[in-house]
Amino acid sequence: MPIAELTLSSKNYSSWSLRGWLLCRIAGLKVEEKLVALDDPENRAELLLLSPSVLVPRLTHEGASVWDTLAIAEYLHELYPDAGMYPADRIARAHCRSVSGEIHSGFANLRSALPMNLKVRHAKFPIFPGAKPDIERIETIWAECLDSYGGPWLFGDKPTVADAMFAPVAERFLTYAVPVSMKAAAYCQTINGWDIMREWIDEARIEPDEMEELDIEF
Repeated sequence: MPIAELTLSSKNYSSWSLRGWLLCRIAGLKVEEKLVALDDPENRAELLLLSPSVLVPRLTHEGASVWDTLAIAEYLHELYPDAGMYPADRIARAHCRSVSGEIHSGFANLRSALPMNLKVRHAKFPIFPGAKPDIERIETIWAECLDSYGGPWLFGDKPTVADAMFAPVAERFLTYAVPVSMKAAAYCQTINGWDIMREWIDEARIEPDEMEELDIEF
């Protein structure tokens, strides 16, 4: 039986919910999912990038209430130090924390120009010029990690916190057919083929709620 509760938003649109859920799965913590309705004002504002929300994701576990994805990652790492959420090597672990923090706090242009939408695939999509430096930086991060640690995941042969943090970005690149290097494209396919990512995508695609503001077509 689940021993924790994870409050989530839309599986189709909420990249933060996805990150929190992936972190729990990497840690091996069984959770009961509690979904916040799309018509909740705070939730809707968060999905439309109008304001941050502390509603999602939120992990409730044995008296602790933890929100913010990196706080959840650190909490789970304390609980399950042998789950491999971070690399064992000190230098690699510092690198993992650094790139996870960078995607957590930055890339606002990318988020607004390419909102997560797992139900669609565009054959071609115009990329807002302001998002291109974000895309280039992400490609650089991925290339440095894959070259340093051998792939196919960012820090070696199994997924870590960094992969959970960058998973929504990889899916955005696939959704909007973002032109990227062969190395970045291969990493996107690694994320897309991840068994727990497929589980999330399958559930996102049958999600009944839709937000017309995010179902953009050009």
